Amino acid sequence: MKKIMGILAMAVLSVGLVACGGSSDSAEPTTVTFSGSSSVNILMEDMEPAFEEANETIDLKVSASGSSDGIKAAQEGTVDFGMSSRDLKAEEKSGVNEETIALDGIAVVVNPNNPVQDLTLEQIASIYRGEITNWNEVGGEDLPISVVARESASGTRGAFEEILGIKDEMTTSATEFNGTGGVKSEIAQNPNAIGYISLGGLDDTVKSVSVDGAEATVEAIQAGEYAIARPFILIYQEDTLTDSAKTFLDWALSTEGQEIVAEAGFISVN
Repeated sequence: MKKIMGILAMAVLSVGLVACGGSSDSAEPTTVTFSGSSSVNILMEDMEPAFEEANETIDLKVSASGSSDGIKAAQEGTVDFGMSSRDLKAEEKSGVNEETIALDGIAVVVNPNNPVQDLTLEQIASIYRGEITNWNEVGGEDLPISVVARESASGTRGAFEEILGIKDEMTTSATEFNGTGGVKSEIAQNPNAIGYISLGGLDDTVKSVSVDGAEATVEAIQAGEYAIARPFILIYQEDTLTDSAKTFLDWALSTEGQEIVAEAGFISVN
């Protein structure tokens, strides 16, 4: 009888420990939400599995909709973090904090069969203004240039236009795409096309041209040689940032997080 009572007492004690959170298995998972730049999303695709493996009770939910949308979502508090691949404008800074988690170059890309290897910043600007319209004007073949751009809300486009000094001067003949994948697909199948994508999105489907003699590489950006570069920023409201969101931010800036930045082809801020 005493033995039976002892077993029952142990069972009650175990139930009580679980109910009071005494077991590590009882922790409820929390979600940290992100919205914004599709370029930052490329980095997040590498960060997400590594972070969730190290922090099993925190799930990351990431959606890409453009930097402007991400900044707005952070301002409105509908996500924990807005993602931007351009510097915030003065009017966008009110009520939010920002943290740069990586740097990125914007690669100017052409079809792999295009013989052009190097362009100057001014030549690129002239192409996107519609002033240079044939590849033979920049050392290529006698073929019309097909200009490819990102959509107006894109942080990549905003940074590209700002660096080149072509804000509101984009040629009306440009074909616009809503993401890096669309730009790459068009460049890969169109031998006359020129576009721009995040450095981390480069692969052998497109060819990156050097700019003023500098290749689009991490080393050239760190040395200040490659001019078309921008930050990857997380925007948030400090007063409402959850513990789980703070955990991610600290991790992203840690040695482990910054190693993933480098492995993904971007540039560490450390």
